[in-house]
Amino acid sequence: MSDRQSSNAYWQANLKLIWLCMIIWALVSYGFGIILRPILAGISVGGTDLGFWFAQQGSILVFIALIFFYAWRMNRLDAEHGVDE
Repeated sequence: MSDRQSSNAYWQANLKLIWLCMIIWALVSYGFGIILRPILAGISVGGTDLGFWFAQQGSILVFIALIFFYAWRMNRLDAEHGVDE
């Protein structure tokens, strides 16, 4: 594979990972916390409904988990494409 093709493959894999993280973040933040909140209102977590929990804490925890997942996956992706440290 040429250097240009390798760079393009690396960038495409990076973009796919970014889109995956953005979709998960949007689903949790907007989907569970706002749009699906009435549906999740019947499920209790820690004394409050699940929709409220996602809006207040769940989306933050998922966002932090996504940061660690992205860093872990990018380290693997860097190693696969030979651009690791």
